[in-house]
Formats: sequence, structure tokens, C-alpha cells
Amino acid sequence: MADRPVDTSADQLDSKSAIIRTSTPKPEKFDIDDSTVVTVKSRKKLNPLVIAVIALLVIAVIATAVAVPIVLLTRPTTTSTTVSESTNSSTIPSTTDVTSTIAETTINDATTVTTTLAELTGWRNTGNMNTARYHHTASVLRNGKVLVTGGDNVSSSFSSTELYDPSTENWTMTDTMNDARRDHTASVLEDGQVLVAGGKNDSFELDSAELYNSSTGTWKATGTMNDARYWHAASVLRNGQVLVTGGYNGNSSLDSAELYDPSTETWTITGSMNYARYYHTASVLKNGLVLVTGGTNGTFTLNSVELYDPATGNWTDTGNMNIARHWHTTSVLNNGKVLVAGGYNGSSYLNSAELYNASTETWTLTGTMNSARYNRKASLLNNGKVLVTGGVSMENIANSAELYDPSSGSWTPTENMKGARFWHTESILTNGKVLVTGGYFLNALNSSELYYLSPTNE
Repeated sequence: MADRPVDTSADQLDSKSAIIRTSTPKPEKFDIDDSTVVTVKSRKKLNPLVIAVIALLVIAVIATAVAVPIVLLTRPTTTSTTVSESTNSSTIPSTTDVTSTIAETTINDATTVTTTLAELTGWRNTGNMNTARYHHTASVLRNGKVLVTGGDNVSSSFSSTELYDPSTENWTMTDTMNDARRDHTASVLEDGQVLVAGGKNDSFELDSAELYNSSTGTWKATGTMNDARYWHAASVLRNGQVLVTGGYNGNSSLDSAELYDPSTETWTITGSMNYARYYHTASVLKNGLVLVTGGTNGTFTLNSVELYDPATGNWTDTGNMNIARHWHTTSVLNNGKVLVAGGYNGSSYLNSAELYNASTETWTLTGTMNSARYNRKASLLNNGKVLVTGGVSMENIANSAELYDPSSGSWTPTENMKGARFWHTESILTNGKVLVTGGYFLNALNSSELYYLSPTNE
């Protein structure tokens, strides 16, 4: 995308948006003392040599008085001008797609203005997927590309997969999965392969799993899960195994959990959760335990929370959330706390957010979001803030996005996405940008967009 020009005219550089410092030395003044009088008697002729000396002295004084200001005026003056983004009166900042650049402009022969324009925070469109889809997954591979798998478009589920290349911003089709699937999970293993597990298709719920090899661009079937499930959660443990929890089997919610071992490509049953649930979240904490939050059992929305210990294979209850919720998001912050935001409680959309302290196993409410929403996505940015995008807000599909700042515990609206969407995916690229793909708005979407940060915000 070509950069849009930035207006740096005088009316844009007001006292709030620009600071101009110009340092131009004032020329020195040379005054002739009126009290000094040279008297020459008319009756006597001056020696020609004396006249020549006096003339040279006068010429030297005049030349010095004229030359100094000329030198000062012709010396180039460098003026540094910092242009900041003008403040928009709306509640959502307006931003411009501008890449980082340094522009040097010569105003005249004597003055040079150097203007630094920073890349601004905002959204822009990127390449469209080959297939419109939602209920899909997106995984960032070790080579920096993004693998999108499965999903559906209302009428049918997909086995197709495609790759996004951040360097070209293009999508290319890759090998198809063995099974069409939606509402599945995808986990990047330590060896770089991607494990896809469960889900459902147009006919039945799936217990199958398969592996994508990014080096060969091919899929192969791997061990089958003990339970068919979708709407479950998957977590890559520190030991490299993958923990799958809960979900729905088409008849009832599940409390079962199982482990995938990449070395043997097999699944084994591990301890069952204390509560059956789906539409929940699972997060690996800094201490290696897995925190499962909320969800629903098909009858009630849950505020219960439990911890899985990989060393023992057991689950223990921990502090309950203040508010029952499902379809929420969970983010492990850099300080080790866990941020849970939004969701649905069975009767209303939620804008509340709360923090889990792993040391005390307690929850405290934090700042509320600007919009109540569920079925949206959240990402932990490189600067430690959390970006929440889209979702369903008060029965409307949202294009809004907002940022949570752990240092202040508050939410701030950021620029709206180019398109409203939910059931989309959100991925942090290796360059720090955020890639949003697909989702649903009136129909399945194939559009993608990028969220980027200015260097000062990274």
C-alpha cells in the first residue's frame, strides 16, 4: 500500500501538535563613537603615507562591520521539527497508515527543516484468503508463516488449508487435511509440526487428529483421541505434550482430559476435570500448571476455575471468578497474572474483566471494557498490552478494538478494524504485527487485516 502524504503545513503545526526550535544568532553591532573626532589642520598637508594608513584603517573597520552579519546570515540554520499526530475529537483515535520516514526539506538557502514521521498505530488490509471461512484455526509456524486450517462457510466444513507469507502478504493453498473439520484445535509442537485435533464436520463429531509438516507442506494422520470432541481446549505443556480438555461430543459436555505424546504419536487419558465444560479457556501459567476457566455445561454458565498439574495428572479447584462466563478470552500477562475479559453469562453480554493471581489463587476485578462482547479474540502484544478485537456486542457484530494496559488496569479504544467480524482468528506475527483472518459478518469472510504499532508504542 502506498503511503499517504502527511500535511505538515503551518496550520497543522499548532502549539499542541508541533514544537519548532530555531536558533539564529543575532548579528553583532558595530557603533562608531561620536566623541572620537579626527581633526586635520587645513593649513598643513598630510603626509601621503599617513593618508594611506588612515584610509586602510577606515576600509578595514567598514569591511569588518559589513562582513560579520553577512557570514552570520548565510550560515545554514538547522531547525528540528517534531510532528505529532493531531488529536481527534472522537472517542476512537483516527490514525493514518504511514511508514517510518525522515524527510529533509530546504526552505531557503539558509534554513533546513528535518521532520521525523513515525509509523502510526492502526489497521490496514492485507491479502485475502483463497477461501472464506470461520470456525477455523490459525497457527504461526517457526518460519514465520501462518497456517489456517478448516472451518466452514455456513453450508459446509472444509479440509482445505492455506499459508500466509508476511513478507509478500499473500496466501497460497497448501495440502488438504485428511478430514474436513471445524471447531477443532491446532497446536504448534516443539519440532515445528502442527497438531490438529477433534472438531466436527457436516456429518459427525471427530476423534481424529493429524500432523502438518511445514517442511514438506503435507498432512498425515496421527493417533486417535479417546473421545470425539469439539469446542474443547488444547495446551502445549512444558514437557512438549499436548493437553486436551473438555468439549462437547454431540450429546453432552465432557469433563475428560487426555494427553498427546509427540514421541509416540499416541493419546492417553489423564485425570478428569472436576466440572464438565465447553466454551472454556485453558492457559499454561508461568509455573507450568494449566488454568481452566469458566465455560458452560449446557445448562449453566460456570464461574469455576481449576488447575491441572502435569507432574501428578490431577486437577484441583482454585478460586472462582467473580462473574460466570463463557465465550470469553484469557491472556497470560508478562507479570504472570491472567486476564479474563468479556464473554456471555447465558443472558447478557459482558464487558467485565478480572485478574487471576497465581501466587494467591484469587481473582480481582479490573477495568471494564468499553464494549460488552463475546466470541472475540485477544492477543498479548510485544509491549505487554492486550489487544481485543471484534466479536458480538449487544447483538451487533463489532469492528471495534481496544487495548488493556496492565500498568493502569484500564482499557482504551484503538482504531476500528476495516471490517466487523466474529469467529475470526488473531495471530501475533514474528514482526510484532497482529494478523486477523476470516470470521463471520452476514456471511463467511475471506478478508484479512494487519494491526501494527508505532516504534514508540512497541
